[in-house]
Amino acid sequence: MNIADSERIATMLEKMGYTKTSNESEADLVAIIMCSVRQSAVDRVHWLAEKFRRMKNSPKTILTGCILQKDKKIFKEKFDQVWDMQDIDGFLEIMPRHSSQPATYVPIMTGCNNFCSYCVVPYTRGREVSRPAKKIVKEIKLAVKDGAKEVWLLGQNVNSYKDKKVKFPELLKMVDNIPGNFVLNFTSSHPKDFSDELIDIMAKCKKLSRDLNLPIQSGDDKILKKMNRPYTVAQYKNLVKRIRKAIPNVRLSTDIIVGFPGETKKQFENTVKVLKDIGYGVAFINKYSPRAGTAAEKMKDNVSWAEKKRREKVLIDLINAKHKK
Repeated sequence: MNIADSERIATMLEKMGYTKTSNESEADLVAIIMCSVRQSAVDRVHWLAEKFRRMKNSPKTILTGCILQKDKKIFKEKFDQVWDMQDIDGFLEIMPRHSSQPATYVPIMTGCNNFCSYCVVPYTRGREVSRPAKKIVKEIKLAVKDGAKEVWLLGQNVNSYKDKKVKFPELLKMVDNIPGNFVLNFTSSHPKDFSDELIDIMAKCKKLSRDLNLPIQSGDDKILKKMNRPYTVAQYKNLVKRIRKAIPNVRLSTDIIVGFPGETKKQFENTVKVLKDIGYGVAFINKYSPRAGTAAEKMKDNVSWAEKKRREKVLIDLINAKHKK
């Protein structure tokens, strides 16, 4: 999503007369797209703010993206301009130039209605808003004509996309039917909205990649409930079974948070078991860190950082061991 936002901002600035440079020391203007999912990303923005402030060319700076209100007040003193996420969403209809890019990243919706207890997205990007299907198809046709070989449909929860009568399965079929030689991908998916209709259409799509990211976040039902993830491990496994039956060559990846407030060693071992049972090719492991304004911020963060790192390593080693076989 940050790549798509960056492309649209760059296109807008080019239309205003700016030209790109790969040399920071030549820049008159620098725009940073921020992510607040992890504290490490926020810390990096603080570092970048100081870096650009000290540069001899003294570039003007813009900060935008997913910014928490508490951070926005601080960053307004460090950046020349801080743009709200709604300002960026207004750039969705700006057609980025794709001629030199092998991949095109196309937001089909923005925002989220799920309110997972650890996530800031509903507070920084707002509620779900879907783009018109005709505009999405038009943008992809232009990108493919310009030489794009890979198309990514993006959204905080693509499965809940809806434009009038066009829902995500239908949109996927429309894009798959676009003439041209390209590979189709999408992210991110929520298990609760992964319908049998979507599975059926995915199986029939000719251009759709067989790589699928399906975040589980935890392998323990009680932790999933605390995360406000409205499915059980059994329901998730059943979904995986249906997907693999319809698409035998699917390659699954997932997202997992370790050290969520109250996660016991036994509950973590349930996550280890799920990884072994499902056999993901890739797992993106994140150590829990409190996010201001979320429901989880009010929970006691009682898993030490050292223990979070240990649990992260256990899962990473498990995935790496699978690759060595």
